[in-house]
Amino acid sequence: MNPPSPTPRGRPFRQVDVFTKTPYFGNPVAVVLDGEGLDAQAMQRFARWTNLSETTFVLPPSAAARAAGADYRVRIYTPGGELPFAGHPTLGTCHAWLEAGGQPQSAAAVVQECGVGLVRIRRQGRLLAFAAPPLQRRDATADEIEPVRAALGLAPVQILASQMLDNGPVWLALLLDGPETVHALQPDHTALAKIGFNVGVAGVNRPDDAIALIARSSREARAFAAPASAGQRPAIHRTEPEPELIVRAFAAPIGVPEDPVTGSLNASLAQWLIDTGRMPAAYVAEQGAALGRAGRVHLERDASGQVWVGGHSVTCIAGEQWG
Repeated sequence: MNPPSPTPRGRPFRQVDVFTKTPYFGNPVAVVLDGEGLDAQAMQRFARWTNLSETTFVLPPSAAARAAGADYRVRIYTPGGELPFAGHPTLGTCHAWLEAGGQPQSAAAVVQECGVGLVRIRRQGRLLAFAAPPLQRRDATADEIEPVRAALGLAPVQILASQMLDNGPVWLALLLDGPETVHALQPDHTALAKIGFNVGVAGVNRPDDAIALIARSSREARAFAAPASAGQRPAIHRTEPEPELIVRAFAAPIGVPEDPVTGSLNASLAQWLIDTGRMPAAYVAEQGAALGRAGRVHLERDASGQVWVGGHSVTCIAGEQWG
């Protein structure tokens, strides 16, 4: 005889759009603000049901983490499994926790406990930024690059540099020869899933790319937003800085063919590209255009060498999760 199911109860819930000021143009995350009493199986089942790239569950911090300054603990799930860390769920969860009345121990930063340890989140007005976890990186091997190159349909000459990046999630990162190459990719997601690791691509938006990028932005605006005049950027971007890096993220092995806007990938890209002199100490990245999104990620390395990954968030749905 099966034991009786626990009585369902309502748990405060938010669905937050991250890396955007405008609802429905960023990357959504589902946030269950009271995860106590839910086991891993229940969390995974709900994450599969939401079918978002990530769903988070907020819990009290462990005693040791609380003593070290943690304000809450978060568990992060994709439809395919649990992650030790992810960027946009970190910012979206913090946004929801603060909006629901959360009070951090320190005025200087909110501190999140998760699988990679403690992550600091600083507030700059309405923009939240997390401290990128330590990065481990190495050169990618030819055996790792070649199947990915084929799955992306790239010519060898279009790949300027590559690295394996690990800040919790592991990414094979490819620096391509420009934003137009990044935008033109039509990946074979079945092949990428078989390869077995996540792939991130980026192209530097040099000043001489600006005219082409503005023209492309105008085409995208006509496709998924209000019509724009020729040569104009979409209305949601006209008051924002021109992006200096164009990014796409393919995570078929964890059930996410393409992620709209990816904090962990942008964090590790910034650590790599700033460290090697390919990007300045502060810049803005764009991600999500291929999916009709308009994500903006703010990257900055401070005087201590810490990289911060920031963006705006907006709540789109508020209510209760039952189960």
